[in-house]
Amino acid sequence: MNGDGLWWLQLGFIVYFVLLNGGYLLLNGLSMLSLGRYMRERAELGEQASYLGVEPAVSVLMPAYNEAATIRTSVRSMLQLQYPEFEVLVINDGSTDATLALLIEEFELSAHPEPLRQAVAHQPVHAIYRSRRYANLRVIDKANGGKADALNAGINAARHALFCGVDADSILQRDSLLRVVQPFLEDERTVAAGGTVRIANGSQVRGGFLLRAGLPGNPLAAFQIVEYLRAFLFGRVGWSPLNAVLIISGAFGLFDRERVMAAGGYRSDTVGEDMELVLRLHRYHRERQLPYRIRYLPDPICWTECPEDLGTLGRQRSRWQRGLAESLARHWRLCFSRHGGAPGWLAWPFMALFEWLGPLIELAGYLFMLGGFAFGRVSTSALAVFLLVAIGMGILLSVNGLLLETLSFRVYQRRRDVLRLFLLAILENFGYRQLNTLWRCRGLWQWFTRRRRHWGAMKRSGRWGQH
Repeated sequence: MNGDGLWWLQLGFIVYFVLLNGGYLLLNGLSMLSLGRYMRERAELGEQASYLGVEPAVSVLMPAYNEAATIRTSVRSMLQLQYPEFEVLVINDGSTDATLALLIEEFELSAHPEPLRQAVAHQPVHAIYRSRRYANLRVIDKANGGKADALNAGINAARHALFCGVDADSILQRDSLLRVVQPFLEDERTVAAGGTVRIANGSQVRGGFLLRAGLPGNPLAAFQIVEYLRAFLFGRVGWSPLNAVLIISGAFGLFDRERVMAAGGYRSDTVGEDMELVLRLHRYHRERQLPYRIRYLPDPICWTECPEDLGTLGRQRSRWQRGLAESLARHWRLCFSRHGGAPGWLAWPFMALFEWLGPLIELAGYLFMLGGFAFGRVSTSALAVFLLVAIGMGILLSVNGLLLETLSFRVYQRRRDVLRLFLLAILENFGYRQLNTLWRCRGLWQWFTRRRRHWGAMKRSGRWGQH
């Protein structure tokens, strides 16, 4: 390649990283404005969420596959939520461990046959159990079909107009349902709302509830705390006022059951069923020109256990990237469509350029710039500028995410924890972020080669859920 070609390639990679991080900085600015307004409204209403007497009943759906380590703690957490009327449905998706046996023993379950509507398709149900201790607890035992298939079974069995999908390795704060239902009370157009997912590793949990937020000793888990803060506090907060939220985490989201069934329920032929459903809801309503809102709220909190070993974390990130690629590719018609609005004209192109194709461009940029410098084809000044925009701006984004946290919710109260998080926000850009890029590239390869889909093994310690 001649000198001009090398120069243009260097410029191209530098410009891409400027656009990437500049786009996120702009989103960060939108988030700060939105979060400031949200915190003022919250201050007016009071710190504690209270009953208004008009909250609609909710069905909490918990798909479970081999969750013996944490299932009892998670279910206890759901049963103690502060909410006027709700039911908990645990869907055992063909677990091969002691998940079902533990549920039967802990909650005194007995078989209680009942007919199920078939609004959305799913694998056969073996049995339905009711708890003799808790009138609002049922367990569905079904053939393995994956998380989306389990959620569809829960939708068919649900008794209420709203359903909340929650991972079986997670716990909700007591007032989370009260907070996440607010958009449905404020605006009848609301079809979905999501809350914040935070890392439970290192925190103190007792009786199914978090007593004190803490940081884990495991460095991989600690890095993920910074990641989650960045993704939720300025990623989704920024898109929400534009009605352009494309992802509601499968760990915690509230949906209008009728609208979801009208759109076809969850698809079991993707590993990113949560994002795919939200994108489909956008398309469903925009193509039919139906009024709707999809919201993200920062203070309803779900605590979940994250991976603490490289193998499990790498498989999770590859699976997430594959799910993102599947979802964006399946709904490409939303992009720049006539009625696409902010989701089609802003969010879809942004996600495609910086999240879908981003890992490949980032990897190519690192290889080209570092390799070119090693062989004398890239100048020291060009490499320095590249590292400044690729790593320096990345540090700025991570630190900004933590600033939003410390200026708003202050979940981590101890000064040493906050200082450690700021240190992690810097260190994650030197190795951890690049490792994530490799895992995401693997996910893209799995998507491209159409590798067989499955739940994916998740190694759990369960230490936080044993009290």
